[in-house]
Amino acid sequence: MTERAYVREVGLRDGLQMVKTVLSSDRKLEWCCGALDAGISEIELTSFVPAKIVPQFADSDEVFRRANETRTNGTLSALVPNLRGAQRGMELGVGKLNYVLSASEEHNMANVRRSTDESIADFGRIVQLRDAATGVGVRLGAGIATSFGCTISGAVSEQRVVAIAERLAALGADEIIVADTVGYGDPAQVKRLMSAVVRAVAPLPVAAHFHDTRGLGLANVAAALDAGVRAFDASLGGLGGCPFAPGATGNIDTEDTVFMLEAMGFDTGIDIERLIALRAKVERWLPGEKMGGAIARAGVPKTFRMPVEKAA
Repeated sequence: MTERAYVREVGLRDGLQMVKTVLSSDRKLEWCCGALDAGISEIELTSFVPAKIVPQFADSDEVFRRANETRTNGTLSALVPNLRGAQRGMELGVGKLNYVLSASEEHNMANVRRSTDESIADFGRIVQLRDAATGVGVRLGAGIATSFGCTISGAVSEQRVVAIAERLAALGADEIIVADTVGYGDPAQVKRLMSAVVRAVAPLPVAAHFHDTRGLGLANVAAALDAGVRAFDASLGGLGGCPFAPGATGNIDTEDTVFMLEAMGFDTGIDIERLIALRAKVERWLPGEKMGGAIARAGVPKTFRMPVEKAA
């Protein structure tokens, strides 16, 4: 059997938080449904933060409710930075909440206005809230931002990242997400750190979140694969960035990531041609936004063959 690799679409959250155009709820729902129809198994649909901070997410509750009523396949997840956001997500019935904190103290203060230790403690309270709630089966991902370096403070200790991952796992995380928020990582560093995190939290699944700021995004995916990682965040057209990290630019491109994984022999369950068609829609919806991606530009090569069961 072909080994499975998972791609989580984060464009609706990470991508849209940086664009100038405030996309309508209808467009967001169309994007979500299109990604699910293409075979993506998890969509990070929104972030539960105050609208005054990120106006793009003023309709978060509406978008989630409508998507949840419309679709039964796939996992609809949301990013949360604190207990209040998690409470909001649980009340709405979100299936998975991805919590985020930063390994860089300076970035954590800029992003959520508290220390990393305080954020770790808050994650513990979220786990307690989830475990105490009757009938709430929400899964909790725990993301560690700036794991490979920070535009504010510079180098981030790999030992610190591993220690944070161990603490989050011990508190009750269902997944650890290691994030190169500002695109500082290189393949050698990625393989070394991701291997250490995978060993430290096994058998807990570990996912990677890479930005292509300096053109090493897909090389870092390959290095993470060598380290045993099989789940990756990506954004349609490579949209995205962090508003609290100077110089942070787009995520790895979903279409290119899927193509590379499939070309390497992994089964993503995703239809690349449908992704390309969806990307063309999103590009029209967001005039003036720079979108990356080699597959959208050059197309799928004639030598590429989808697995028989997906091509049929």
